Order: sequence, then C-alpha cells, then structure tokens
Amino acid sequence: MKRLCAFSFARRLFKPRTTHSQESKERMEQSPIVTVEDNFDLQESRESMEKSPMITANNFDTQSATENEKETGSYAATNIILNHEFSDGLHSWHPNCCDAFVVPAGSGYHKGLAVEEGCCYAVVSNRKECWQGLEQDITSRVSAGSTYTVSACVGASGTFQGSVEVLATLKLVYQNSETSYLFIAKKAASEECWEILEGSFSLSTMPDQVIFYLEGPPARIDLLIKSVVISCPSSTACDSSGTSSVCTDDDNIIINPQFDDGLNSWSGRGCKVALHDSMADGKITPMSGKSFASATERTQSWNGIQQDVTGRVKRKLAYEVSAVVRIYGNNVTTADLRSTLYVKAADNRERYIGIASVQATDKDWVKLQGKFLINDSPSQVVVFLEGPPAGTDILLNNLVIKHAAKAPPSSPPVIEDAGFGVNIITNTSLNGGTDGWFPLGNCAMSVQTGSPHIMPPMARDSLGVHEPLSGRYILVANRTQNWMGPAQMITDKVKLYLTYQVSAWVKIGQTAGPQNVNVALGVDSQWVNGGQAEISDDRWHEIGGSFRIEKQAAKVMVYIQGPAAGVDLMVAGLQIFPVDRRARFRHLKKQTAKLRKRDVMLKFSGSDSGSLFGTFVRVRQLQNSFPFGSAISRTNMDNEDFNAFFVKNFNWAVFGNELKWYWTEAQQGNLNYKDADELLDFCTKNNIQVRGHCIFWEVVGTVQAWVQSLNKNDLMTAVQNRLTGLLTRYKGKFPHYDVNNEMMHGSFYQGRLGKDIRVNMFKTAHQLDPSPILFVNDYHVEDGCDTRSYPEKYIEHILDLQEHGAPVGGIGIQGHIDSPVGPIVCSALDKLGTLGLPIWFTEVDVSSDNEYVRADDLEVMLREAYAHPAVEGIMLWGFWELFISRSNAHLVDAEGDINEAGKRYLALKHEWSSHPHGHIDEQGQFSFSGFHGSYEVEVVTVSKKITKKFVVDKGDNALVISVDIS
Repeated sequence: MKRLCAFSFARRLFKPRTTHSQESKERMEQSPIVTVEDNFDLQESRESMEKSPMITANNFDTQSATENEKETGSYAATNIILNHEFSDGLHSWHPNCCDAFVVPAGSGYHKGLAVEEGCCYAVVSNRKECWQGLEQDITSRVSAGSTYTVSACVGASGTFQGSVEVLATLKLVYQNSETSYLFIAKKAASEECWEILEGSFSLSTMPDQVIFYLEGPPARIDLLIKSVVISCPSSTACDSSGTSSVCTDDDNIIINPQFDDGLNSWSGRGCKVALHDSMADGKITPMSGKSFASATERTQSWNGIQQDVTGRVKRKLAYEVSAVVRIYGNNVTTADLRSTLYVKAADNRERYIGIASVQATDKDWVKLQGKFLINDSPSQVVVFLEGPPAGTDILLNNLVIKHAAKAPPSSPPVIEDAGFGVNIITNTSLNGGTDGWFPLGNCAMSVQTGSPHIMPPMARDSLGVHEPLSGRYILVANRTQNWMGPAQMITDKVKLYLTYQVSAWVKIGQTAGPQNVNVALGVDSQWVNGGQAEISDDRWHEIGGSFRIEKQAAKVMVYIQGPAAGVDLMVAGLQIFPVDRRARFRHLKKQTAKLRKRDVMLKFSGSDSGSLFGTFVRVRQLQNSFPFGSAISRTNMDNEDFNAFFVKNFNWAVFGNELKWYWTEAQQGNLNYKDADELLDFCTKNNIQVRGHCIFWEVVGTVQAWVQSLNKNDLMTAVQNRLTGLLTRYKGKFPHYDVNNEMMHGSFYQGRLGKDIRVNMFKTAHQLDPSPILFVNDYHVEDGCDTRSYPEKYIEHILDLQEHGAPVGGIGIQGHIDSPVGPIVCSALDKLGTLGLPIWFTEVDVSSDNEYVRADDLEVMLREAYAHPAVEGIMLWGFWELFISRSNAHLVDAEGDINEAGKRYLALKHEWSSHPHGHIDEQGQFSFSGFHGSYEVEVVTVSKKITKKFVVDKGDNALVISVDIS
C-alpha cells in the first residue's frame, strides 16, 4: 500500500453570517469605499452557498501581477486581476457552483454585444442562484490599508425584460471566525451593450483569504464579463501597506541561508548548533560560501537545525526546497537525512510535513530536494533537518526555499514504427538451437522438446490469432545461484515509452517446495520486474507481466531466474512485444456499452401530447451512478480548490490515514477521531459515500509501537477495544470496511494472536455493525509481478476465511501499478470474479514522468475496470500533487493546474455520461441509450417548459419513463 503522509490540518470554519438590516445595506450600497467594519448581507439565498462553499478547481496562474499593467483613469497602475481579458481562457478564474466558458470575438454568440477583433469574453451559465458567478482569489495581491478601484465591463443574456443587476463582491475568510462578504458596486446590465461597473474597496485588516467575484443576475440568466481591472491608484500606498515582509515568488524565504551572518535566525531543535569554516582537521570545508553549520550533541533522531519561517509562507502555494547537507561522527558513514516542516494551526493542532529525504554520507556534500504546500494559514511554521542516529552531527552548507517554478508541460512521446504485437525476442521457437541466447552464470543450457504448443492465455488475448508455438524449450541445469538462467540482449530492440507485455511458459525440476520464477530485465544497473510465478508442481505455468523504459539505457538484458540453486529451470515461448492499447480500448468501449448502459424510452402524455410531434427534447445526465472515488485527507479540506474539484468529479471517498488505528490512537488511550469526524461530515454534506479504511493493518511496520509492545492478552484486549470503539462510533455510516489490510503481505496479528484472529476480526465487525460490506484488500493482485498475492493465491485466502466463518463480502484490489496491460488486468479480474463477490479497485495510482504516458496508464486501468462485470467501484489513491503518496502520479498539480492525466480522467467521465437530444416522434416518444445514473429531461412547448428527473438503473429490458405534460 502507498500511504498518504500523516497530515493533520486545522479546520477552516465556514459559519453562517450575521444578517444586517436593510437600512445598513442601503447605506453601504451608497458608500464609494467599503471596509470590513461595514460588512452586510447581500441576500438570504447565500446561506445555501455557505453550506457548500466550494469553488471549481481550475488552473492557478502564478504570473506576476506586474505583467498585467493597464491604464486606469489618469494614472498608470498595476492590475491585480490575472488574465483580466480572458485571453488565456478561464485561466485563474473559477465558476462558483455554475458553468463558464470563453467566447472569442466574431462568434456571434451574443449578437447585441460588440467585441473588438482579437478580444473575447466570459459567459457564466447554468446559474441556479443569483449569487453564482465568476471569481478569482486575490489574497496574495491585496493588502490592508490600501484603497483599490474596481472596473468591470459586464453584460447579461437570457429571458428578461429591460435590465438586470450585476454586482461586484468580495468574500473574506478568517481563520476561526465568520466568513464575511463586502459589497463593492452594482450596475444595471442588458443584452444591448456592454456596461462599466465601477467601485472601490479597502480592507482594515487582512483576512486569510480574499476572493473577488461578479454575481447578481437572477437564476438562469447568463452573466457576461468582458474584462476586469482592480488596481491600487497609489503605488506608494500599496508598497507601504505592510507587504514588504511577504516574499516574492523568486525570493528565498530562508534568512541567512549560507550563514554569512553567523547563526543569526538559526537554532537547534533539541540540540546545539555551531558554526564552522572547516571540520575534521580541514577535511570538511563548505561546498559554497565561507561557512557551514552543524547540529551537534543530538540525543534523538529528530534533533537538528531549524529556522522559523512563520509569515513567509503563503497558503496554497507550492515551495521547492534545496539544501546541501552531509553527516559527521559517531562512526556513521551513511544515514537517511530528512527535511521536515512543523506546522502549528490557529487552533493549536500540530502536524509534521515530510518534505524530502536523501541518503547523506560522511564523505561528500549531497543535495536534498523536495516540495511542500500548506493549505491553511497556520500560527507557526518551522523548517528543520532530522533523521540520522543520535550522536551523529547534521551539517548544513545552505538552504533555499522558494516558490516552486511551474514544471514545463510534457510532450506526447513520438514513437515511430512501434511494431505492436511483434516479438522482440530472437529465436523464440529455438529452431536454431540456442542462437541468440546465452547462459547467465556458470550453468548448462540445452534445447529440449515437450512444451505447450498453444500461446499462453494472456498473450493470446493481446495478440489474437497466432501461430502455434514450436514445442521446444530451454532447459537450464547445474544452477548454483538463483539468478542463473537463460538470457538475451535486447538493448537495440526496446523503444522508449512503449509498454511491453511479457509472456512465457515456465516449469521447474524436482524440488521440495514452492519456487518463484521471474522474468527480469537488467536495465543498466537497475532490476526491472517483468512478471513472476510461483510453482510447486511439475506442470507448465504461464508467466505474464509488463514493463516500460522511459530513459535511454546503455544496456538492456532480459533473463529468467528465481528457483533455488540446484533446481532445473525450463522456459518456452518467451514473448516480449509492445501492446496496442488503442485497439484494446475499442474493444472495451463495446463491452462498456453493453454493461453500463440501458435503453430508455420517454413516453409523453397529457392534453397537449398530440401536438408534440417534432418538439425538441434535451436529456442531461446529472450523475453516473457508478462509484468513482478518491482518497482524501483532513489537510485537503482547507483548500477550496481541492474541495471543488473533488466534489465535482468524484462521488465516493476514502480517508488516506484518518481512520487507521495508528492515527486514531497513536498513543494508548489517547483517542483522536476529530479528523475522521470532520472528513465524514464534509463528505456527508456533499452526498459522497465513504469506504472505511481500515480497521486493522496486518503489516508490522504500520503497527504502533505501543501495540507491538503488548503481551498476548493485552493485545487481544486492545484489538477488541479497537473494534468496539470504531464500529459503534460509526455504526451505519460506512458502507464498506477494509477489515485487516494487506493480509497477503503481513502477519503481525496472526503471528501474535493465532490464525483465528483474522476470522474473528470479520465476525466481530459484522456483529457490531451488520450493514457494511466487509472487504479484504491487497496489492499486486492484478499485475502479475508478485507471487505473494497473485489471483489464485488471493482466491485461496478468501475461501479459507469464508470456510472458517468470516463474512467476507467484497474483494479489494489496490491497483498501485506500473505499465498496466489490459489483458493481464482482465485475467486477474476474470479469476477473482468466479467467487461471485463485488470487486473494487480501492487505491489506484499510476506513475510516469510523462503526463501523456501517465494518462494512458490511467485510461487502461479505468477502462478495464469499468468494462468488467465483476467490478463495482473504482477509487483513486489521491489526485492532487503533494497530497498523493506516489511521485509523478497526480492529476492536478499543487496549485490547481490539471495535467494531461487529469484531462484524460475528465474526458473519460464525460464519455461515460449521456446527454442525448432530439425530437419527439409521431408516437409521442423519444428513445436513447444512456449510462446508469440520474437524469433530467427538458421539453419546451409553445406554452410551457416541462422538466422531469428520473433514474436509469441496471436492467436488461428497456426502461420506460412516462412524462406528463398536462
């Protein structure tokens, strides 16, 4: 399992605002400058926004405001609004609980509003409340005490007479206080011409977050915005407003980073710090500069050198950390050295954020690099170095923390002559004896006959009709090491970024016990797993796997290894070929349509039904009922952009850490359910169901020290208390539980309490809360690369639990996978599907430096799962950079930009939603085929508009929906 970092962010409170009198509103609307003290309530309907204060995640623009200079009135001032004329689409803008898009000049979209050539404007549509509009976070670009002028060019479109009012408003969020709203100005707008909305505002104190937005027209009226300018007339006033202490994007937030000013601003964390120009009789000198510091007299691994950076770190900005470090003393030559962030929230909740780690040595300086992001506005932030054993000094030459530069976007790999399905192995049939092959190690290699003539099933699913195999195989004897076996060089045949499938028949000689057989690749000095099988008999076994190489290698060798020394190894029909994912996708689309869609007939009836022939019908799917979910953590809830993307694009959740025992009871008897309660509350309010993950975790490294120290009787009591406490507290609130995580890869509880403990965990959980489905959950089930958890062994494990009375109701496949191949994943699902239990992918993540390759991997997993009848849900193990445990696996970067993998996910979600439209036929009917889920149909006649919501559930027969138009 890939674990999320153990964050515990402070809760951001969104409380209902105090309602002021109408008289106060009128006074403020007449005031040219609005301050915090004059706050008022714009309209009661905003209460619904406070209940779900989400804004849609989009691309966060880190462009300097100085790039948006514009003439305003009689002076030149900096426009703090980014992308103010929508020349970059909706970059930096966010629709608030509605939709938005940009229309170029000359489109004729709104004929009454003229737009200059080369310009464009934004359209805010699908507005259901008057407060819904377009917004931009301007927190980092405004300051208290300065006066800002606002000028916006606005219009409106829709069914209305005369004009409608457009309002400019500020949303002010304070930590542990009420969210406030400031009215700035309003303007009557129409469809005939653009209007200029003007006003100004000033802030007497600086909130934690300042959001500017335009709103106002009634529901279903489109709001049009051509440009927005917010400027500070006096640059002197802006510069002197107290923002000088805030670092710009290019500033190092570390004070005295190279110790030019001695140890000023530095201190020891539980130890002493000292300044040096050299150490060890001059053998250690600075890599750069004149000095370096040491953290010395360390008695704990967490002791180190630190600096308080409170007030110099901005929320929701990603920072990159770079330090030059080494270790010294106590006869330690290498040690893990880490940079960590201590964060204390306004409510005194503490957390530690791991930034980066490096293997430091006593021989040379090494560079430690990483990134972090803080979602809230903490009361204290301290960066420090830690990690080496007590008694070993930490040496620091310099430390730099800057706003992280945007990574350049990936380009799709260009692969010429991919050769899909073409085997790159020489002499697979062994017609030329062992030509092209060589023995790895001092072993004997010969060609024999008697192996299968048929292609292994997983390869056959990829290659289709194929010539029979030759029936010849390589016999490797006299093996004195487990790595000895047949090998072949394939350096010049492997192409970068292509995904290769591996397939072979393997067999072993006589042995006393099970043996692992592995197709491996030596890529320069790196070992790459191409597939594994466990063999304990004298039959031929299929071995299947995959790999991909993303960096040019000087040498690539494939070899087969694994059985113990003295055990003969036999290999037949080795195939390594690039897979055609697009061809597989075409097949899966057909399977998906059969499985996840249903024919629907809308039958219209009523007094006007006879005159409806030819009337236009529009059907919109509101939500696909299939569970698409993601892991989230408490720290994420302080980031409005994260929340908005999550709520909009997922309908299930799982907590990364907050429900695990090591989180809820890190110290014996000190229970912490606050984080889980807040996450559950957030999900409940947004109609998102949550998987309970997990009650126990069988891997010893995840078990708290105090639990590991208990004797057998006390451990049994602690296990019972854990079950009772968790299952009674959340009775009926989690539809799933992963009972004992990763039993195929760990045995702490079974080893200490006996085999029956696993069954008893399931039984007791069911007794305490009979409603949830109880799951097993494990990794490397679906990829062919782990003999501990391959499908057959997982099936045996589940059946054994059930035979002993465990109410196992679901199968969890985590889905942490590299270079997935569809037929291999599907084969695992087919085998597990024979148990008749629902299968969920519970923790899917894929990783690649190249976003397009990552997107392809993700598409493989999502399509295979969605097209398989046994799969009933898909959970991602996170999607936001720095809040997903695996590097290069995110769909959205730290500051909200959606990358190619994220775009692919959204494209698939769009593909799997139905929005048919057409006309009512002569029989008063409209038919379509739609994905399972909730819908709304809209029909507009001469006299009325009819809408009706309905649900398309699973079923073999066509669903008939009656729509009464009387």
